[in-house]
Amino acid sequence: MLYRKMPGNGDELSILGFGCMRLPLKEGKINEERARQQLRDAIDHGVNYIDTAWPYHMGESEPFVGRTLAEGYRERVKLATKLPSWSVKGREDMDRFLNAQLERLNTDHIDYYLVHGLVGALWDKMEKLDILSFLDRAKADGRIINAGFSFHGSIKDFKRIVDSYPWTFCQIQYNFLDEKNQAGTEGLEYAASKGLGVIIMEPLRGGKLTDPVPSEIQDIWNGAEVKRTPAEWALRWIWNRPEVTVVLSGMNEEAHIGENLKIAGEAYPHSLKESELQLVKKVEQKYRKLMKTGCTGCRYCIPCPSGVDIPGCFEIYDNYYLSGNEKEAKLMYAAKPGGIIRGDVPGYASQCVQCGQCVEKCPQQLDIPSFLEAVKEEFEGKNFKGWKVIAKKSFGKE
Repeated sequence: MLYRKMPGNGDELSILGFGCMRLPLKEGKINEERARQQLRDAIDHGVNYIDTAWPYHMGESEPFVGRTLAEGYRERVKLATKLPSWSVKGREDMDRFLNAQLERLNTDHIDYYLVHGLVGALWDKMEKLDILSFLDRAKADGRIINAGFSFHGSIKDFKRIVDSYPWTFCQIQYNFLDEKNQAGTEGLEYAASKGLGVIIMEPLRGGKLTDPVPSEIQDIWNGAEVKRTPAEWALRWIWNRPEVTVVLSGMNEEAHIGENLKIAGEAYPHSLKESELQLVKKVEQKYRKLMKTGCTGCRYCIPCPSGVDIPGCFEIYDNYYLSGNEKEAKLMYAAKPGGIIRGDVPGYASQCVQCGQCVEKCPQQLDIPSFLEAVKEEFEGKNFKGWKVIAKKSFGKE
């Protein structure tokens, strides 16, 4: 296992972190015996950063992690969890959630505590509710050691959040399809320039970059001089960046854990050749052609006057046509553009009034209104209300 230092405190963290959002299931619930063995095996092989959150597995992830880290495992890891920002109504809620999380995780402190799922509007709300004094107090009394935030908004909002508090770290979505999406490469570099550690989530885009792999993509990978799996290419591409501290993987298959551990023992920064980086670029470009919309996630089209989350709608629509996973796509469409995950206002495709402002801004010259109409037809049919109910339950909003 390779390790990198957290810039602000010198912690030696495993470059592979264990994300506890997609643990193995049995009859719809966490398969505790199997998941416990997986998590402990990963720790025994050098993983020392464990990430969970209040809503994961409908609230069962934190208690599971607390039980699993018994018998000496808690002392061997840095534990990360998150304040569910969207559910905070007042300053007292922050302490209520944190104290409950300490009990659920069976610990007296959280090593890395994140304000969860920020976008600009949600951060503005949290500032008004005095999140900064909460973080100061929780650090002073030892309930949390390091403060950070996870992010899903625009680069402009990302930078102002970075500058708003002496954070130790941040967590962003990043992979070779998301260089211009959300915080992206610009955000990665900005956070690092400010001395923040950077934790990466969704390195495989929720598995979309590895299962299934379109034949056109596999043909490109097969042309590499050094043969690697799609997962190894995706992970090495991220670890090639020295600004990255930890990459989280939602590992739930023993074979995947073994593969990721092996890669994490070899993936040094600046270790990919220029020809290999160009190969990844070819794969990225081919994915763009295979996607329905061709959207790069640059976000030039927003803000939309009608509030449509255009890049969010297109990301889920494209992912659906790459993976074919209808249930996951409908759930995520209800949850992400719907603002359920982030506690934000809805931004569904059906809100489009076809004003055309987005078309003028789009550097790809996409017919955005027509694509939004297709997204609406795909996801906002007769069962749409039911998917919104499921999304609220799944992400801890009811």
